[in-house]
Amino acid sequence: MSRIMDFEALRQAMAENAERPEGPARNARAEELLTEAEKLDIPLAVIEALGHQVKVYSYSSEKDRVFVPFARLLRMWDERPADFDAYEAHALHWTFKWMTAGMLAQPHIPLASVENWLGEMERRYRVAGYSERAVRAAEFGIASHIGDRARAERAYRAWLAADRDDMADCHACELHGQGGWQVRSGRDAEALELWAPVLAGEFACAHEPHGVLARSLVPLLRLGRVAEARAHHLRGIRLVRPMESMRDAYAAHVEFCALSGNEERALELLAERPAYFTDTGHPRSLLEFLAVVTLLMDRLTALGLGAREVPGPAGRTWTARELAPHARTEALGLAARFDARNGSSHIGDLTRATMAAKPLVERLPLGVRTAPAPPPPAEEVPEEEPGVPELLARARRLSETLQPDAPQAWAALARAAEGAGLDARARAELADNEAMVQGPDGIPLFEKAAALYAEAGDPGEALAARARGAYVRALAGDTEAARTTVDGLYDEVLALYAEGATGPRQTAGVLISRARVLMRCVHEGAPAGEAERAAREVPAFVGGRTGDDVRLVARGAEARAMLAELAELAGDLPRAADLFRRAAAEYTGAGLPWFAVEYEARVGALSQHLGEPAEAERALRAALEHGGAYLEPTGRAQLHLQLAELIGARGGTEEAAGHALQAAHWADEAGESGTFGAWGRHLLGGLLLRQGRWTEAAEVLESALAELSAEVHGDGALVQTRWWLGDCLSELGEHRQAAEHRLLAAGIAEQWPEQQDHATLAHLAGESLAEAGLPAEADRAYVRAGRLWEALGNPYFRVRALRARAWLAPRLETGVPGARELMGRAVRVCGEALAEAGDPLEEARLTTELGHTHRQFGELLVAVGEEREEALAELERSAALFATLGTDGLHGRTGAELAAAELENELGRTDGAKTRARAVLAAYEGADATDETVRLRRETASRLLDGA
Repeated sequence: MSRIMDFEALRQAMAENAERPEGPARNARAEELLTEAEKLDIPLAVIEALGHQVKVYSYSSEKDRVFVPFARLLRMWDERPADFDAYEAHALHWTFKWMTAGMLAQPHIPLASVENWLGEMERRYRVAGYSERAVRAAEFGIASHIGDRARAERAYRAWLAADRDDMADCHACELHGQGGWQVRSGRDAEALELWAPVLAGEFACAHEPHGVLARSLVPLLRLGRVAEARAHHLRGIRLVRPMESMRDAYAAHVEFCALSGNEERALELLAERPAYFTDTGHPRSLLEFLAVVTLLMDRLTALGLGAREVPGPAGRTWTARELAPHARTEALGLAARFDARNGSSHIGDLTRATMAAKPLVERLPLGVRTAPAPPPPAEEVPEEEPGVPELLARARRLSETLQPDAPQAWAALARAAEGAGLDARARAELADNEAMVQGPDGIPLFEKAAALYAEAGDPGEALAARARGAYVRALAGDTEAARTTVDGLYDEVLALYAEGATGPRQTAGVLISRARVLMRCVHEGAPAGEAERAAREVPAFVGGRTGDDVRLVARGAEARAMLAELAELAGDLPRAADLFRRAAAEYTGAGLPWFAVEYEARVGALSQHLGEPAEAERALRAALEHGGAYLEPTGRAQLHLQLAELIGARGGTEEAAGHALQAAHWADEAGESGTFGAWGRHLLGGLLLRQGRWTEAAEVLESALAELSAEVHGDGALVQTRWWLGDCLSELGEHRQAAEHRLLAAGIAEQWPEQQDHATLAHLAGESLAEAGLPAEADRAYVRAGRLWEALGNPYFRVRALRARAWLAPRLETGVPGARELMGRAVRVCGEALAEAGDPLEEARLTTELGHTHRQFGELLVAVGEEREEALAELERSAALFATLGTDGLHGRTGAELAAAELENELGRTDGAKTRARAVLAAYEGADATDETVRLRRETASRLLDGA
């Protein structure tokens, strides 16, 4: 460490250290700086270094080290208060509050000492002339910590009644504490109302809204406001993630995940912070963390995942079943120490309540990547199971009405009926249904079922079973054999039906199987004519014969869908869509909506091709509704994805985001996180960005990037996701990271034939690098963008890249001369483009750009201390150019005039400044007073008139 030679260097070093991330490295540097301060032999230098040490300890995991430097500061104040300037005197009294809360968090400090400290704080605040508001807030903290509710209520009322002054906590922190008391009093809604200004960004500080976002999560779940809870988690975890000192808030996010069916997400959070298991500098937050760890591990064990390897204290591997008792013992041990110190059971009661909490939501989709939910633990088999007759009756009832869970009912019967002596009919049905779920392996079972149906006296159903077997054979690729078989069965069943030896259902079963086989032949290249005739024959046959038999209705609907498919293959998309709609309507009319899902989805796809987004949206919504609980996760994810894209395209951003969220969730449930799930998160991130929800969007997009790939999703998705993420990070002030994503996206777009995106991303990267304080890197990005804009024939952005480089130049080797040259080149490029403008609109746009360039040239010359007369001339050129545009150039002209007036005022030319200011006021006479630009220009002009 280089020697610090003077007070200003010390202050600069402390300011730099304050900007470093929280943690031991920053604390160690603060200790070094105190040593350097002592060598300067300046009392105020030591005071400031001690104050810096107090602050970094307080904002770290080593909070227990804060008492020593504060005690030294207090002794110095008592001995020589004149050594403190006003700021440090204020800081000393402010830190009293931290000490009181800090003592409560250390169970080895006796409660009597904490109470004595409160009295000392009250005395010193009174002597200094401060309100008792901060004192009563500190007393409330003590009373609520030990569980003395009556005293806490008194202190709470006194706190709110006392005047706010310089010692009161900021509004954000006060509201945090007040809302926390409402939660502990069972008033969740009141707490959220108190927290609303903090959550909305009206009040903020170094630890807020971080803390309030975390504390709001469980109350929101209890109130059923799950969308807000999800948003607060995504916003809040990003804020607390880099804050080592906010273990309690981090624990609240883990707790939220454990109580909302997001156990896997909770484990990911634990893995990010291994030191939280063992950092002992703040025992109270360690206790809260361990209690939440216990809750999570118990939850995993209850889900049958006790053997799952989980993050835990360093030095060994842990399973959930092993970590649960360890964390419980540690937490209860700490709670016992607090309760022994406090003389109550309050902390232990709170700890046990946290550990015993039950999930508040079965599974709350978060939008970020998560593993599928674990299956629920197996329930004990009831002692009395239904008998074979009951199981058979249920299976037949479900099959008669084509219920989705009929296969499970037949499987249950098969397990129970072994050796039960079923008759031939029942055994035929069992074989038939088993064959249906076995695919190609089930073909022999269809033959077995046919033989049993014949034995049972139902020759028509025997033919239908063999026809089903033929269709499965066609699906397996043997279409010729299947067609030969089904043609023979067709002749047989029609003969039987003509003789009255079988019924409509059995006959329709053969007809539909034959149509299915012929459709397979069409897909393999056969002409469509025979398949179309076979499909038309089915509804013609069942029409008028259905009665209450939904199976016959279903045959007709399926055949109509075959005709729709043939129309689609023939290129008649409107007819195909109409037939699919009719098939879906027949299914829903028969009380079989789950069969309509596929056909409504087909209508949705066709309607998009036909340019009918409203009909596509209707169909997709219907598909989701019809599928209900029977829709498979993959299908549900796909439908939500399509709706997200459709609704987002028509501007329904918020609703579209809901569908994208559901798409990602169901894709994860289906094990498709890396395919549909990543795409859903990509869409969701973009939709959140459109709503200005930067933090949530950034979390989701970062999660999407972990699984997006050019091979699966296309490199366009990668570019767009990084582009969006760069926009989010830029809004959040994370400029270096924004530049990284923009440059990575530009690297992909560089390979594309069309270079517009490459140029835009390079330009945006330049902006981010400049904001990040990296002028050389920013200049290189702008050079790259400028060359691309020139190649694309875009003078506007080429000029803007040159102007941006001109502003960077004074910080680079080229210096002010380079800045002048670049700004001059921007003027020339714009002027040359203006001279070649081909129409009035283009001429107006380039005139505007040239006006802005001259104005920035003048402002740059002023900023770098160059010749003021030259700068004034550039501003006058700017105003003159905007004046040629009439009302369209009004704001540009007045902006340049006011900049020139400011400069003339600095040069002592008050008359010229006033003349320009009056001209601006005259230009806006009668203008819309609600226009923000008009208001600001008038205010600036009036100020110049008053102060010139």
